[in-house]
Amino acid sequence: MLRVDGLKLRPGDSEALLKQKAAKILRVSDEQILAFRILRKSVDAREELHLVYAVSVTLAQEDTVLKRCRDKRVSRYAPKLYSLPSPITAPTTSPVVVGAGPAGLFAALLLARCGARPILLERGQCVEQRQQDVERFWSTGELRLESNVQFGEGGAGAFSDGKLNTGTKDLRHRFILEQLVRCGAPEAILYDAKPHVGTDMLHIALRNLRRELLDLGTDIRFGHRLEAIHIQNGALQGITVRTEGALYELPARQLLLAPGHSARDTFEMLYHAGVSMEQKPFAVGVRIEHRQRDMDAAQYKQYASHPGLPAATYKLSCHLPNGRSAFSFCVCPGGQVVAAASEEGRVVTNGMSEYARDRENINGALLVNVTPADFGSDHPLAGIAFQRTWEERSYALGGGSYAAPCQRVEDFLAHRPSVSCGKVQPSYRPHVVYTDLHDCLPPFVAEALELALPMLEQKIHGYADGDALLTAVETRSSSPVHIVRDANYQCNIAGIYPCGEGAGYAGGILSAAADGMRCAEQLLENFR
Repeated sequence: MLRVDGLKLRPGDSEALLKQKAAKILRVSDEQILAFRILRKSVDAREELHLVYAVSVTLAQEDTVLKRCRDKRVSRYAPKLYSLPSPITAPTTSPVVVGAGPAGLFAALLLARCGARPILLERGQCVEQRQQDVERFWSTGELRLESNVQFGEGGAGAFSDGKLNTGTKDLRHRFILEQLVRCGAPEAILYDAKPHVGTDMLHIALRNLRRELLDLGTDIRFGHRLEAIHIQNGALQGITVRTEGALYELPARQLLLAPGHSARDTFEMLYHAGVSMEQKPFAVGVRIEHRQRDMDAAQYKQYASHPGLPAATYKLSCHLPNGRSAFSFCVCPGGQVVAAASEEGRVVTNGMSEYARDRENINGALLVNVTPADFGSDHPLAGIAFQRTWEERSYALGGGSYAAPCQRVEDFLAHRPSVSCGKVQPSYRPHVVYTDLHDCLPPFVAEALELALPMLEQKIHGYADGDALLTAVETRSSSPVHIVRDANYQCNIAGIYPCGEGAGYAGGILSAAADGMRCAEQLLENFR
């Protein structure tokens, strides 16, 4: 196969033209192309806006064509594919996977396909029940502590934009995307430069992935929370599990631990059990919300609202004079700001989009880096205490009932409380309370945001528009804890494999799933 890069189309052009453009570059006829596939699609809005493609082409005499065309856009293409580990005989004591987020699900999938017949424990509920519980919380403020935006099938990413981009290259990534497509995710995630599934389509994929796991012999237990680990001579011997107020013991020699970044009680239990962990930097800030059409206009200009273009998104960062950094994170075009609390009396925000990304607003986290030096303690769990402090202040400032503090950018920069919104209507539910966010943000974070907003305005016109809304507080960008593991992916307790975002080894759906697979591979190797 050959790869052809840099093929350009204008918005509205048919993708059928790509084959003709590739044939012209290769100096062959359309009929000589035996197979043709889009490998990558992106938007280039730097000058005259184009959609830019890379494609693969199969020809009869590729060596001759490659020698003849001599175009830098053409290269050989031989993709490397991920191969499953060789199967094993199911062990007498099944390996246990804790957590049904991306890391836990893909670890369980790998173990199941290789014959290990794992047990998958998830403290939250299946996605169908979880949807009902989350909707009730957003409508009424009634929070279920074990079934919410953070806990349940799919993990925190199940109520997000479902973004699947990552800054690392790994053969597992293509495998993960293909499994999601098999389970109902849009095929476009295989070639979009910024792939996303969307909450609605991700829920479909999760249900189908669950069915496959069950068909492969996985014992899936929703509403079952890891309560304790039992250690003998430095190795795992078993665990205690809580379900519906009752406890039971489960033999376990191998435990793949994928708790997610919000399993604070699990981190506390593991710490007291002697699991080695350390503080980890993360970020704190707000959700900033604009009208989607304004961001489209700023980036697409005369092509704004063109049906051939996706909803505009952005990725911004700046280094500040005070030594801090501010950056966008988890941007959700055509989405909504969501209530993401998992503990009583604490407000947490996040963002979510459905696949169509067709709501009125775009929102994204605007975050400031937080380091262990900011925690005020050298305790390994001090980052959790730091998060809780500002979540509690946000809850109090919002007046309770999980209302979120909200402020217009113009008012925030002027240090005056907002009394209402302007042209940007808040999307957060249950509701927002207009106030001054300086009362619920760490002072250094508020100062950094004040410095960052004018700087980011220079990168995207309208980003610091006075009517843009800031909703607080965003604290769960990543785990505040790093569970130490060795070269064999085990922590200091033999048999326990910490993985994914919660353990401090990933930063999104794709990277977490890949890390879960790496741990499952090592666990299988240790079985052998």
